[in-house]
Amino acid sequence: MTALLDVRDLKTHFFTRDGVAKAVDGVSFSVERGQILGLVGESGSGKSVTGFSLLGLVDPPGRVVSGEIVFDGTDLIAAGEKTMRRLRGKRIAMIFQDPMMTLNPVLRIDTQMVETILAHEKVGRAEALKRAREALTMVGISAPDERLKSYPHQFSGGMRQRVAIAIALLHKPDLIIADEPTTALDVTIQAQILAEVQKLCAETGTALIWITHDLAVVSGLADRLAVMYAGLIVEEGAASDVIENPMHPYTRGLIGSVPQGRAHGRPLQQIRGMTPSLLDLPSGCTFRPRCSRADEACLAVPALDTLPGERRVRCVHPFGEPCKENPVS
Repeated sequence: MTALLDVRDLKTHFFTRDGVAKAVDGVSFSVERGQILGLVGESGSGKSVTGFSLLGLVDPPGRVVSGEIVFDGTDLIAAGEKTMRRLRGKRIAMIFQDPMMTLNPVLRIDTQMVETILAHEKVGRAEALKRAREALTMVGISAPDERLKSYPHQFSGGMRQRVAIAIALLHKPDLIIADEPTTALDVTIQAQILAEVQKLCAETGTALIWITHDLAVVSGLADRLAVMYAGLIVEEGAASDVIENPMHPYTRGLIGSVPQGRAHGRPLQQIRGMTPSLLDLPSGCTFRPRCSRADEACLAVPALDTLPGERRVRCVHPFGEPCKENPVS
């Protein structure tokens, strides 16, 4: 099957007074229609910058320096702003972590949702309002007619995020990039939205990139997982395979740090040290200073090797045995 989105060796760097921060430094992945890809990693791993790069939303001093982003046959890096404006919101939607990056504080919700529809489709205002009402109901907002007449400051943070998600769903886009969109939501609404996006992907063929640090959420949502560390994908594979048998030490550390009921009273595992500065990355494997399996072989830059079962691992000493205890399965 031809991929809807094909990202090849993407590099996005930030040129600062202190040096070049390689936020994304050679990322490659693909997403098929109807597929959900989970992009996982600690803060600073480059996952959000990857999402922004796909839509051309990286501001100076950052810029995409090389690579390809091919969406349904169109190279988004080479595409002009006019082409990108046609695609953004209509065929590719993004849900930001901060809803105020989506919502205009001085416009009512109905104005913002109707304008979003009319910017890409020639429909009447009554039809646009109907679709806006349905989208609000879909994300669990009661009394949608009343809420449409409200301003963003009249909503709680979680309610604003639900409105932002509803706006992203208005056009049933081909691809949705979701940057930790349910962080501010309670568990019940989070489960409702996850069910809705899964239903949307299954019924319409919409592809979804779900950017998160929450392995518990993404393990039950994604078809495939890509784990990022210091601007690189260090492991990728089917979600169940990565969760049940993490092969990279970093992935295993992330899973081991998740609280689990079966180990009540025992201290959580932790990854020693901190994420390195993107301005001063370690030589060789960037995870080497934090890895208990590191040796002299790790002084060379490891390749992202393809293994049986469409697994990809960037490690000289990958694990081969499944985790004895799996808290997120």
